[in-house]
Amino acid sequence: MSHTKMWCKTRQVMVLITSMLLWEVGSESIQYAMLEETESGTFVANLTKDLGLRVGELAARDARVVFKGNRQYLQLDPQAQDLVLNENLDREELCGSTEPCVLSFRVLLKNPLQFYQAELRVIDINDHAPEFPAREMLLKISEIAPPGKIFPLKMAQDLDTGSHSIQSYTVSDNPHFHVLTRNRSDGKKFPELVLDKALDREKQDQLRLKLTAVDGGSPPRSGTTEIQILVLDINDNAPEFAQELYEVQVPENNPIGSLLITVSARDLDIGSFGEVSYGLSQDDDVNEPFEINTKTGEIRLKSTLDFEAFQSYHVDVEALDGGGLTGKCSLVVQVLDVNDNAPEVILSSLNSPIPENLPGIIVAVFSVSDADSGNNQQVMCSIDDNLPFLLRPSMENFYTLETDGALDRESRTEYNITITVTDMGTPRLTTQHTITVQVSDVNDNAPAFTQTSYTLFVHENNSPALHIGTISATDSDSGSNAHITYSLLLPQDKQLTLTSLVSINADNGQLFALRALDYEALQAFEFRVDATDQGSPALSSQVLVRVVVLDDNDNAPFVLYPMQNASAPCTELLPRAAEPGYLVTKVVAVDRDSGQNAWLSFQLLKATEPGLFSVWAHNGEVRTTRLLSERDVPKHRLLLLVKDNGEPPRSASFTLHVLLVNGFSQPYLPLPEVARDPAQEEDVLTLYLVIALASVSSLFLVSVLLFVGVRLCRKAGETSLGGCSVPEGHFPGHLVDVSGTGTLSQSYQYEVCLTGGTGTNEFKFLKPVLPNFLNEGGYRNTEENSNFRDSLGFS
Repeated sequence: MSHTKMWCKTRQVMVLITSMLLWEVGSESIQYAMLEETESGTFVANLTKDLGLRVGELAARDARVVFKGNRQYLQLDPQAQDLVLNENLDREELCGSTEPCVLSFRVLLKNPLQFYQAELRVIDINDHAPEFPAREMLLKISEIAPPGKIFPLKMAQDLDTGSHSIQSYTVSDNPHFHVLTRNRSDGKKFPELVLDKALDREKQDQLRLKLTAVDGGSPPRSGTTEIQILVLDINDNAPEFAQELYEVQVPENNPIGSLLITVSARDLDIGSFGEVSYGLSQDDDVNEPFEINTKTGEIRLKSTLDFEAFQSYHVDVEALDGGGLTGKCSLVVQVLDVNDNAPEVILSSLNSPIPENLPGIIVAVFSVSDADSGNNQQVMCSIDDNLPFLLRPSMENFYTLETDGALDRESRTEYNITITVTDMGTPRLTTQHTITVQVSDVNDNAPAFTQTSYTLFVHENNSPALHIGTISATDSDSGSNAHITYSLLLPQDKQLTLTSLVSINADNGQLFALRALDYEALQAFEFRVDATDQGSPALSSQVLVRVVVLDDNDNAPFVLYPMQNASAPCTELLPRAAEPGYLVTKVVAVDRDSGQNAWLSFQLLKATEPGLFSVWAHNGEVRTTRLLSERDVPKHRLLLLVKDNGEPPRSASFTLHVLLVNGFSQPYLPLPEVARDPAQEEDVLTLYLVIALASVSSLFLVSVLLFVGVRLCRKAGETSLGGCSVPEGHFPGHLVDVSGTGTLSQSYQYEVCLTGGTGTNEFKFLKPVLPNFLNEGGYRNTEENSNFRDSLGFS
């Protein structure tokens, strides 16, 4: 009981002493020491103080403790950030017979990346007692064995090392033997039994001795076995080996059953005393992978070797003759390393996803190791050259994986990076470790429209809220950075006008016409659409949109000449002497529509005398088709039709009266059938010419004054010419400007010239004398359209 209390107190004192921090002056590594079997959670060190860091910096920099392999012997206390034991340490399990037992580890800090080399030495305690391989050993000793004869004994095993291992052997008191404690080449101690006094089989044929092995612990521990000695009759010679020490080198990949070496011993005796058999005396703490042929002495492998587990074996070989005498030699087997372990990659830290456009980001921290030795342990580490990453060695066997320049998520969102580690052994072994790195999005791309500009077509007279087209943009970013909102970009002075025409869906870019459009008022208009993403900062793009209004056939033709008046239908004069094809009149009509909707054709629907007149379909000219005769009635009524080329077609009809005369003066200037003086007729003709010349001059002067008045009205910004007066005359007052919209390029006026006498009478079409007229029906000229377009800011 007192022995146990003393041991516990001694252990507690040693834990307190050895858990102190040990610094090596001038060394980069920090060394700590801890007794084995110390309880988990025991305080080891204050890392903050040892590393010279600020309080809380370990947690802020995500400190980690990294050991080789998968076991974590130490950990950081999450609260105090102290270094504490993570598990109970068993020195014999960790290091076996190796002394000192040192566990290397590293302290990894981030932001910035920093490593600290450290070591934890596990100090042995005397927790194992010596043990013999068997409870009893049998020795056969000849009775003629001389005093001083040495007999080898099987050694005890102690898993502890250093001073806690076996230090001495003792044997129970007896008059014949004592024990010598010898040192083996590997430092272990083994016993030899020395004969002090000759044996006499006749007096005592056997002896029983107690052999004790004692270690150097405080207090010491011991183990015992019993030696049974049989005293034999005379067998003068013991077997003797040719060598006291055999050495052999064996590659670790030698197959099972392969021959390592053959040992040989001889015995000078004859008969059964000269027959030798062989056996191995192996350490029980090591499952030695050897077997020996008891007759030939051939030593072969019975299990595979592993250089990484044991680099050498020390085996005792015994030779036993038929008389019970033994001989002994030692065999040292050196295991040679072969490259049978592939390198190992241990990932310590992985940063994923990483933002695009930022160079030099540390993606991962990892270490590489190889359990082989020499060149077989040297490794090369690499990644694919085509990837925008690079490897940087940071310290012993540690590497950092960093971005080599800025990444572009739109080009590639994910990288599978294969880390290839190859050792320098023969043959070379390779390990590959693949890590996946995601690239997170940064709002670095503005929306892009699918077209450089958009032209949309919509028919006039459309229904309100009609979908006229879709403006589409894409954003190569992702998430909210790719969510696009559409809006109209309108000048401040035109915003009210345009917003009454169109609107846009902010989510999908659909454009709608808010009201019915009129081609005759507005043929086209332009505006810009803005596409803005939801990133931070938000990026935007604009595109030009042009809306073209298509004409529908919504206007019927309008006859300008001859002028229609219900109270006084238009009457044309036709001389009876007219030749076939004589031009009676030219019908002038316009259509406010455009294109084929404004292509007009003319048709004679009904006539007083069919076959006398015809109308040309394309120009509206009414001509005679034959010679007139006295039997033709003097007055003819023609029903004409003018029709456009729209779908469905629209038309207008009108009535034309044609009066047959012998001369233009006959209906209005009836003269008595009397003889005239030639001189008087010449004077009358001169008077007519003077009157005609004065009329033409007056008409030209009025035209010039009207033209100047129109120009002045336009400069005054008036939208119509309703304020300008037109001199009354025999021309229709409701003619309009049809520039660009009808079948003629400009409006025409016609003058009927009547010439008295029997000379050739003509119905002359003179050149136009006025460029534009206004009608009373409210038709607007092209300048009105121009003013409207100017008010919207379009060309």
